[in-house]
Amino acid sequence: MTMNNQPTQNSKNYSNDPKIIVALDYADAASALKLVNQLDPALCRLKVGKELFTAAGPQFVTQLAHSNFGVFLDLKFHDIPNTVAKACTAASNLGVWMLNVHASGGLEMMQAARQAVNISNTKPLLIAVTVLTSMNQHGLNQIGIQTDLATHVLNLATLTQQAGLDGVVCSALEAHMLRTRMGSDFCLVTPGIRPANVNQDDQLRVVTPADALSMGASYLVIGRPITQAAEPLKALEAIHAECIELKTQA
Repeated sequence: MTMNNQPTQNSKNYSNDPKIIVALDYADAASALKLVNQLDPALCRLKVGKELFTAAGPQFVTQLAHSNFGVFLDLKFHDIPNTVAKACTAASNLGVWMLNVHASGGLEMMQAARQAVNISNTKPLLIAVTVLTSMNQHGLNQIGIQTDLATHVLNLATLTQQAGLDGVVCSALEAHMLRTRMGSDFCLVTPGIRPANVNQDDQLRVVTPADALSMGASYLVIGRPITQAAEPLKALEAIHAECIELKTQA
């Protein structure tokens, strides 16, 4: 496997803090690398989820993490505290920039994850998933949660902050509420981002990149609008320009 944009001495430079995280939703490493080699690490980070991690393994994550790209390892750990803590230790050792757990695993589980990351050598950002953006109120009710969706997200985010985590994954539709309630330092990672002229696919709660940032999102997870574009770099550049324009106007 080969990759462009390799840094010297495995150093990373996140000083420009790109707000776009490109979701590498591929079934194999070769397909993912084909896309990665078309992207600019100054404009984005990369997300590795369950499919690609299962197919390509931790070695591939390490390869990405040793490049100029920051890696968000999106495995959403959810298990007993000891198991999650060990998983977070292993994930941290891969050199990733960010990893996550499920907030619904509870306070003790998240505290165990926090402790594991704190004693790791790399200390990546640790965030928790609140409610998946593929779910709506009806979906919550089906699994026995009768609380309204926004309140449930807020409750899980509050528990996450209490556990000492860096932030949450949430829909941008909840970003303004969470930014107001959780403070300016709380990281909000928002999937379900779609430019206005792009199909929503299987995401039920979606907003545009500019709207997400204006609502308080810290980082935007974007997949198919970039990965399935005829020219992925141009698609990335267009979304990045939209984000920069919003920042300039702020």
